[in-house]
Amino acid sequence: MKHYIKLVLLLVMIVGSQASYAQQLKGIVLNELDQPLEAAYVYNMNSESHAHTSENGVFVLRDSKVGDSIRVGLLGYHNKTIKLDDSSFQNTLEIILEEKTFQLEEMTITEELNALSTISRLDLNTSPVNSSQEVLRKVPGLIIGQHAGGGKAEQLFLRGFDVDHGTDVSISVDGMPVNMVSHAHGQGYSDLHFVIPETVNKIDFGKGPYYAEVGDFNTAGYVAFSTRDYLKESQITTSVGDFNSLRTLGLFNLLENSKNENGYIAAEYIATDGPFESPQNFNRINLFGKYVHFSPENDKLSITASHFTSRWDASGQIPQREVDNGNITRFGAIDDTEGGNTQRTNFNVAFSKQLSDQTTFTSNAFYSHYDFELYSNFTFFLEDPINGDQIRQKEDRQIFGLNTELTHNTYLGRTEMTLNAGVGFRHDIVDDVELSHTLNRKTTLEVIQLGNINQTNFDAFVNAEFQFGKFSLAPGLRLDYFKFLYEDQLATSYDLQSETKTIISPKLNMFYNAKDNLQLFVKSGIGFHSNDTRVVVNNLGQDILPRAYGVDVGDIWKPTKKLVVNTALWYLFLEQEFVYVGDAGIVEPSGKTERFGLDFGVRYQFNDWLYLDNDLTLTRARILEAPEGEDYIPLAPNLTLAGGLSVKDLKGFSGGIRYRFIDDRPANEDNSIVAEGYLVTDFNANYSFGDITLGLVVENIFDVEWNETQFATESRLQNESQPVEEIHFTPGTPFFIKGSISYRF
Repeated sequence: MKHYIKLVLLLVMIVGSQASYAQQLKGIVLNELDQPLEAAYVYNMNSESHAHTSENGVFVLRDSKVGDSIRVGLLGYHNKTIKLDDSSFQNTLEIILEEKTFQLEEMTITEELNALSTISRLDLNTSPVNSSQEVLRKVPGLIIGQHAGGGKAEQLFLRGFDVDHGTDVSISVDGMPVNMVSHAHGQGYSDLHFVIPETVNKIDFGKGPYYAEVGDFNTAGYVAFSTRDYLKESQITTSVGDFNSLRTLGLFNLLENSKNENGYIAAEYIATDGPFESPQNFNRINLFGKYVHFSPENDKLSITASHFTSRWDASGQIPQREVDNGNITRFGAIDDTEGGNTQRTNFNVAFSKQLSDQTTFTSNAFYSHYDFELYSNFTFFLEDPINGDQIRQKEDRQIFGLNTELTHNTYLGRTEMTLNAGVGFRHDIVDDVELSHTLNRKTTLEVIQLGNINQTNFDAFVNAEFQFGKFSLAPGLRLDYFKFLYEDQLATSYDLQSETKTIISPKLNMFYNAKDNLQLFVKSGIGFHSNDTRVVVNNLGQDILPRAYGVDVGDIWKPTKKLVVNTALWYLFLEQEFVYVGDAGIVEPSGKTERFGLDFGVRYQFNDWLYLDNDLTLTRARILEAPEGEDYIPLAPNLTLAGGLSVKDLKGFSGGIRYRFIDDRPANEDNSIVAEGYLVTDFNANYSFGDITLGLVVENIFDVEWNETQFATESRLQNESQPVEEIHFTPGTPFFIKGSISYRF
């Protein structure tokens, strides 16, 4: 009998222990509008297990049991603590977070999936944007410049790179590539003007070639924009300003009362003459629509469509000598018949599915149609003393593509492992890629190059992350296959030139969470940028995909509740900066190069409404195979600074003051010609009452004379017998003021 009682007691203890045995908790995190919240942090305060929500808002938390308490948090929302009971495990646990003002003190470094991207989310929330240029400036350390009437893609500077229009920075929107391969104007050309800035929800970025999921053009870094899934309210905005500037914006929520689906459209019209003596006659129309559907199983389907068209006139880059001798003003022109037009139409379908508690599948398929025509004159009468040197660059492009990714979370004993793997492809069909010598945008004097391009890129990647307590190890590997086809339409007989190339890019990143407020990291990897198809076939497959080797050592530190500091020492070596110069139709190699430097960023929140941000980059950039003193990389900046002070919701007022600085930099290899630096300061203020917001923007509030873009160019004017090499520049905007009014409904 005694043995029987012991057996019964043992069975009861076993059953009881099974009832309280740790198990998986599945849940979904939503906001007050029943919209899923991505990247919310879920933490078991008893077992110390943790998880993040997927883009569908779903999470699976290990080692949880009845009686445990979990904390759920996300920047911009009130934290929530929940005590688990039996019902928590019977169905998917639904957690609602209430929105609130962003508080930097709520940010815990070790709890963030990507702390640096979270910083950009803070910047975007505390200082909203209203132009595509300002969207790019939200990436810490990224400096931009416009030099062709507002319609041409911006010139980019990052980590000692004059990136031109995107050669060394990979840019995407909702998984669609923005960089144009084998573009008529330049390799990697990235025109982001099809994005309406008010539709941007998130900016993910990374510096260096350390990310297995990012391929072509990811040497200096990458930027990935995500658009909003829904609108809280509809909005109409009109702004007017100096230089006959006008902007009209409409955001319209189409499915306001639908729980499992969202839909909205956005429209934007911009026009301006600019500060130039020859009016820019610039105008742009943007249309964007998005539909999102969530199934009962929390599968997500989103469909987006957009179209933009733009045309402009431009005064072009002017020689410094003509301004110095008084023949023209800073806003004058030598050839004011420059300009162009472009348009892009996009369709994108994205789907994500929770295949199991541990596995998520995401994909997107896209199609873009793109037209481009640009007239430029950089050398004036150097080549043709009678008609001038104006050129036309033109193309008609179609892009087809697909990206897929599988994410699997599991444990190897007590070691948490996250595995990401994916495959994708991109196919560009570019018809009538043209470079011609023209006169007054009307007469074609000579067709210099004309051909058809087909370029295909297949890719596969795998990335794993192993968490050993406070230490994380993340190896990755990427495979890219390229096929280049070019048909020269000027050839007397048909000859389809082709080349193929495969490249493997390994990555290895390490993170150590020394404290809850301090993360140390070492990032390393190999990346590449592709070269223009015409370069590839003309050079018989040489230097197709020059590699970039990089390493970062740094930290993200939060020494006080209201202060976050990020620091990185970095090094980047390129096998070849070997690109097609579309302006001249030539190949221009610069050999092996190296860059190393320091990134430093600081964010400080004084109180609920006052926020400070600053970013600094120091760089030394050199050509390795050139003699000392002749080894400068043209236009590579040594020092950039950007930041500002923002006010958010102070009794209806919002706004701020922002600055950007770039120092003097070499414009040629021996530094005998210098591109002058500048410091420009902008101001904005908004006041909201009821459903109406009044806004004021002042650009260049101190009215400084600055050159937005500068190049060392050899040119000859019509009255000159000999060419002159010197700075040619596009002047930056002088003091400029505009006002706006918005109505929300």
